[in-house]
Parts: sequence; structure tokens; C-alpha cells
Amino acid sequence: MMRGESLPRAAAPFLGFARLLRRHAFAIAPEQVTSFMQAVTLLGPRSMNDIREAALATLAPPPDRRGEFEAHFRGYFYGDAKPSIEGEEDDETHIKDDRGTHQQESLTLRREKGGELSSALEQLSSRDFQRDADGLASFRRKLATALPPRRSFRTARTRSRGTLDLRRSLSEIVSADGDIPWPQLRRRQSVPRKLLLLIDISGSMKLHTADYLKLAHAAVQGADRAEVFTFGTRLTRITSALRLHDRDQALARAAALVDDWDGGTRLGPALLTFLSVPRFSAFARGAAVVILSDSLERGDHSDLETAMRRLSARAFRLSLATPLAGDPRFRPATAALRAILPLLDDLVDGSSVKSLTDFILSLARPAPAAETIWKRLS
Repeated sequence: MMRGESLPRAAAPFLGFARLLRRHAFAIAPEQVTSFMQAVTLLGPRSMNDIREAALATLAPPPDRRGEFEAHFRGYFYGDAKPSIEGEEDDETHIKDDRGTHQQESLTLRREKGGELSSALEQLSSRDFQRDADGLASFRRKLATALPPRRSFRTARTRSRGTLDLRRSLSEIVSADGDIPWPQLRRRQSVPRKLLLLIDISGSMKLHTADYLKLAHAAVQGADRAEVFTFGTRLTRITSALRLHDRDQALARAAALVDDWDGGTRLGPALLTFLSVPRFSAFARGAAVVILSDSLERGDHSDLETAMRRLSARAFRLSLATPLAGDPRFRPATAALRAILPLLDDLVDGSSVKSLTDFILSLARPAPAAETIWKRLS
């Protein structure tokens, strides 16, 4: 983002409004501020309501703070007296980064590199997950046998429908003084494929993050080989934390590992970062990969398309679960979704734990490609 002094004078109020929201603990990413000013430019604007609609669409205040957002908008643009907002003092005490001077903000932004680093302008916060009755115990028990199988290089003895195990047969002949009742057979074992979950924890996914993390804990506990990563403006592997059997302890440790809760999102760069680390990209090879995200990629989506193409080539099955698909009116109409739809095996409803568990437990069953299904619905 440009420095305030290098912006046109007409843009300064919009940049100032974004800074006001950050001072009151709203999670506003740099690209959201840029999108806000671009939206205002596109709209004209013809009225203050256009500016308000642009702010709502691009700065995306959480539903539970919508009233506070409206109050700040009127106070900033209309000059209304500053409202008394319940809980405002508590919000202020939870901010861990005062973000320093404007010069420090600009320097931090220039040092950002995709999803690898997190700028001081991000909303860095902890998260507390409470235990509830969500029915994930059944999912955990069924998962190990429900994942798609693959043939292992390890073999096991069998009495039928196998190939000759020459080494064991010769050993049996020697031990039986040249006599063998029947030849020794072997066949390759089948083992469940790896499950890789990539979870979007940006501000637009705030309402679903807790459920997704509970689902991820159940997956790690139930599958022999499951890996979980979170991404927003950073990429964080939380598999080791989720291996703790107690869910409350596991999610508390995961919450401590992740610093970019409820901030911006860079889906394409985050996935490219994942693929650029050989140890991480190996997790995707031959795995069932499920991305939990609304996939609202702002600006150029070329990085997202590149990352999805590479993931599709590595994975056994590549799926995108978006909460937006819970709406019957949803269609993959954005430029980003249209670009990646041919690369997806599945584009499914990710709006609830029930829909996600049902889908993951069905991964072993063949299904039409995502593009085929959504073309029928269009």
C-alpha cells in the first residue's frame, strides 16, 4: 500500500478510516484497504451510501461488530459524536501490537513476502475453543476405514489370490528337506491414503474456524496419516498440536501456534508457499487434499490457478469445501473459481460440520468431476 503522503488528497480520508478501524481492533488487511479505495473509485461515488457500501463489501466487518462499524463510519464521515460502544475498552486491552508509526507500517508492508511473513498490520490474536456436543466421535471412529485406499509396497502372506513368494517358498523347501505342502503366496497390502486439510482462518471465515479446527482434531485422531495446515497471511502447520488426545488442550496449543487469526487472506501465495517447501509438498503426493476456504481471492488469481494446478498434479483427489456453497443460489461465478473449477475433483458445501464429515467419509467413492456437476446446475 502507498504511503499517505504519496496518495492523492482525495484518497486520504479513506485511508484514515481504515486506520481508525484498525485502532479499534478490526482485522483490516492491506489489500482490503486497496480494494476499498478502488471500489470507491469505481462507484464514483455518487453518494455517501456508495462509500458505505464499498466499505462494507471490502473491509468486511464481522456480523457481531456491524453496529460498531456503522457507528465509526458515521462518526468519521459525518462528524457525529463518538458513540459509546459496549465492550470497547475490553477490545483495546486485547491488542498486542500497537503498530507503531506510519513509517514503521510502510516499512513492514514493503518487507512482506506472500504468505511467508505476517505484517504488523495484521490482527494477531489468540483463540479459545470450547468443547461441545458436535458428533465428531463417530466421524473419528469411521475415518480410518473410509479414506481412499492405495496399494502399499509392503506385502503380507496369503493363501489365495496372490503372487508366488519365492524367498519364503525356498526357505520352506529347505526347512522341510525338499518337500513343501503348498507354495507360499504374498500380495501387496492396501493402506488408507493420507488426508491433507488446508484451513483458511481469515476474517471472512471467522464464523467457521472453530468448527473446522474441531474437525481437524478429529481427523488427526482418527486417521493414521493426516496433516493440517492453517493459512491467512501466514502458513502454519498445526498437526503436532492436534495429536494431543484431549481436544481442549490440542486446540489451545494450536491457537498458540497460529498468529494470523481473522486477518487478511492470500490463498494463492499461501498455497505456493506450501508447495515451495519440499517436506510440505510431499504431504500432498497421493493424498486426499481438502481445502476449507471461501476462496474469495482478491485481485489477480494467477497465483491461485498455478498453485491449484500443481496441487492437482500431486494429489489423488483435490477438493474445495466452501461455506458459500451452503446457499442454494451459490454458483462458482467469480473469476478465481471459474479458473480453478476444471482443476478440482470436488467443489462442495463447507458450511457445517455435518456436511464436511459426510463428504470426507465419502472420499473413497467415485464421483463426477466438480466442473461436470456445476455445469449441470448452471
